[in-house]
Amino acid sequence: MGDFKMTLRKRKKPRFNVPNYGFMKSVKKRWRRPRGVDNKKRIKKKFAGAIPKIGYGSPRILKGVHPKGKREMIVNNAFDLNTAKDQDMFVRIAAQVGAKKRTTIIEKAKLLGLKILNE
Repeated sequence: MGDFKMTLRKRKKPRFNVPNYGFMKSVKKRWRRPRGVDNKKRIKKKFAGAIPKIGYGSPRILKGVHPKGKREMIVNNAFDLNTAKDQDMFVRIAAQVGAKKRTTIIEKAKLLGLKILNE
């Protein structure tokens, strides 16, 4: 289940910015759907930039895959590492895990030979 990046790649997609980003200082870098009657981006004028569409999505088998080619799993405790070992995944320790539990997770992951992404 590992080497996805060899056969398939995630598609490149343009940056989806709000209309007039870069021209007006007050317009922030974010996405809001254009709704105005005369909005050029809503009318899909080419110079106005790209709008998010269903066609920009990645292939289904690549969803949730880390750039290095394996799937990720969020771990809350040391017992969750057993399922990660069975499925050959990368491990990411959850944000709410404290320092004491984090050290036990790191020790057990080293014993099992798992890679932790946010050590």
